[in-house]
Amino acid sequence: MDVSSKTVSLGGLLFAVVLAAAALAAAAKPVAGGPAAVARQASVAAQLRELRLQPPRLRSFLQAMPKGGDLHNHLSGSVYAEDFLRWADKDGDCVTLADYTLRAPPCSEGQAPARGLAARDPGLYARTVDALSMRNFVPGQPQASGHERFFSTFGKFQALSQRRAEALALVLEQAARDRVGYVELIVNPTAATALAALALQRPWQPGDYAAALRQLDAALPAAVSASMQEFDQVQARLRALLQCDTAQARPGCAVAYRYLPYADRAMPQAYAFAQIALGYALVKADPRFVGVNIVDPEDNPVALADYRAHMAMFRFFSARDPQVRLSLHAGELTLGLVPPAELRFHIREAVAAGARRIGHGVDIAYEDAAPSLLAQMRRQRVAVEINLTSNDLILAVKGAQHPLSMYLHAGVPVLLSTDDAGVSRSDMTHEYQRAVQEQGLDYPALKQIARNGVSYAFLPGDSLWGEDGSTPLPACAAALAAAQADAGCAALLQASEKARLQWQLEADFAAFEARALRSPY
Repeated sequence: MDVSSKTVSLGGLLFAVVLAAAALAAAAKPVAGGPAAVARQASVAAQLRELRLQPPRLRSFLQAMPKGGDLHNHLSGSVYAEDFLRWADKDGDCVTLADYTLRAPPCSEGQAPARGLAARDPGLYARTVDALSMRNFVPGQPQASGHERFFSTFGKFQALSQRRAEALALVLEQAARDRVGYVELIVNPTAATALAALALQRPWQPGDYAAALRQLDAALPAAVSASMQEFDQVQARLRALLQCDTAQARPGCAVAYRYLPYADRAMPQAYAFAQIALGYALVKADPRFVGVNIVDPEDNPVALADYRAHMAMFRFFSARDPQVRLSLHAGELTLGLVPPAELRFHIREAVAAGARRIGHGVDIAYEDAAPSLLAQMRRQRVAVEINLTSNDLILAVKGAQHPLSMYLHAGVPVLLSTDDAGVSRSDMTHEYQRAVQEQGLDYPALKQIARNGVSYAFLPGDSLWGEDGSTPLPACAAALAAAQADAGCAALLQASEKARLQWQLEADFAAFEARALRSPY
């Protein structure tokens, strides 16, 4: 495959790759390094300490701060309710009055036309926005918990979730506003549903994954081809929406991104298995797909009953294709939501299944031998994707009750991510603000988390940083310290997309810190 034809960095490479090392050194943007950079960072850190108790100024500071990558981002859940209603208005869709679900036309009894709804009936419009998100949620009205309300929203806008190019454009534009340079989007091709439905028609023998895969062999190539064609069309539409490659290119064109296909853990085992099979096949066939995930409420009865079976499926596929990387939702549970026995093993089994990143990891303190598990995650550099707003809204876990500090204390690589920003009514800057105000993180910690957002991305190529995530590789140590690329670093930057994004992030940090010192927030 011609990888260049499948590029997903809309504005081209964030950092120009030149063929000659000398030319690269001359063209490179300056990167923070050396004693001057240390002093500059200390001054900016002092400024952040001053802003901690001034939320508006803190927001302004954090809005401008570079944030690396958002590696836990569900595409459909990242769209705000107002955007769904805007699309429904344009398409002539309908709002179901009983539960505010959006439906395709024609509108029948018990439904109201979405066209002109905001002007015609502002009250209904506002109630629909509330129902499609966590806005104005009060427990018991009508859902008993944030968990129930949150997961009830997705079925209400499912009819519009195929507007992927439009949704992706919104996500990338918001990422640009939040100074996020890279996003991994959790999204499935349409073919995943068809393949999974086919799997349900075939005999299923629990645990005989080789036989199950043989039953899919004939259908997998067509599913992969259809998926690639679908995302070709999505990206062509996206480029048109953002006016990429024109003088009017939108900021989102400069944000790089990739896809994470997933399995539905609340569906029958054969269904989830087929989705995993397609995910692995896509990662091998198309560089736009960089890993596989598993989603749906972890406390769902089917998800709980089949948890170990799902991890066994991942072990089966990883034994065949160890190069395919996994980011697995695990530990999005609390005491009371499920019995204590269900809190003891989910994260450990996900790590054993080969996860390179853990999504949420909220119940880590309840895991059997939690200190040894944390030590294992530190040794193996298994990162945890922390979603502060989502964990608060869904699980009512926040502040001192959140395990973020436990992971940091153990030396586990930590990321901040948005999860479902549209449903949660949040953005990446807000996640960083919560990290400062609720978790007590300082500027160096935020800066390392931003670096982790690229270092632990499933991007191709070597990292600028060593295994600890903060010590530069020898090839680029001198260049980083001198704040200027040299011939010794040129080969790495030329060969590695990850290293180029990391280099750009360091340049962005240097520029941000210089501005912050010239004009304090």
